[in-house]
Amino acid sequence: MRPNRLLRLAALALAALAPFAANAATPAISSRAPDFTLHTADSRNVRLEELRGQVVLVNFWATWCGPCREEMPRLNAMYEKYRKSGVVLLGVNIDDDPNTALATAKKLNVSFPVLLDTDKHVSKLYDLSTMPSTVVIDRDGKVRYLHRGYREGDEAEYEQAIRGLLKE
Repeated sequence: MRPNRLLRLAALALAALAPFAANAATPAISSRAPDFTLHTADSRNVRLEELRGQVVLVNFWATWCGPCREEMPRLNAMYEKYRKSGVVLLGVNIDDDPNTALATAKKLNVSFPVLLDTDKHVSKLYDLSTMPSTVVIDRDGKVRYLHRGYREGDEAEYEQAIRGLLKE
């Protein structure tokens, strides 16, 4: 690929993610995770603060993000493996159209709750500059692990974080 074309593609990618970074501060490790309430597909409200006492993995994703779609089945397998141990996995979708998000989750056989952040409020709280982004939160509601992007094998790091928190 020619350098000019590569630079244009990079600029377009950064421009697409810029709205998520405005007015936000990245949650720091060991700081309280920003609280939020979002709706699920069946219009249930899920509030992060109400999940205190459990280990929570929050994964921010979008249907237009190839690495997100690649990661979803691996996250689902992790959810099935750890949910009986008290681990909650929340997939926060940032698409404008919730129907697209829900259709994609169904196509990927996602069994964990998909939350809809169509107004990008929660995404801004968590300063999303990269998709997907994954946050692991301990039983006290503190951020203990933060990962931006996805490459095959990253889920092993999530599992390591989860196993460590389950032992605490």
